[in-house]
Amino acid sequence: MERTHTVVAVDPRGGARVRCDTCGSVHDFRGGRGPEEPEPTVPRAPDTELERTLRRIIREEAGLTPVTPADKWRGGELILKPGREGLQAKSIPIDTFFAKIVMLRNRLRVLEQHVNAADIPEELKLKLQGYVTGCYGSLTTFNVLFADEEDRFKGTGGGE
Repeated sequence: MERTHTVVAVDPRGGARVRCDTCGSVHDFRGGRGPEEPEPTVPRAPDTELERTLRRIIREEAGLTPVTPADKWRGGELILKPGREGLQAKSIPIDTFFAKIVMLRNRLRVLEQHVNAADIPEELKLKLQGYVTGCYGSLTTFNVLFADEEDRFKGTGGGE
């Protein structure tokens, strides 16, 4: 069965997170074509500066900018410990949690772009922009995970 996927996040080291268009699950990209469909034999010309620039712009406009977690968190683990005795703790790899935070940030950016481009009354546009900004502000707690300052969430105060 052929399953198409949509790219939801791109890692600077070349990896990607994809969403299955068939079932909706999100997972790491697992490779290209199946065994019945060989790689194309036509050699690909090296990217020109224009092609690299266009790819960068498309990634940025789609909200798919590569994001790097801070070194100290890579390979780490997030442990959710229940407040009541007898309940099992939940452990999540920080890399997985970080990827979900980045996907949320990317989707907020796309939502913000759609709101800004929408043909709606200015009053409604400002109200929706305020909600998006509030979401960014609520997510500043997770800024500790980001390696680069410019990748972090910023609320109405412009900082954490």
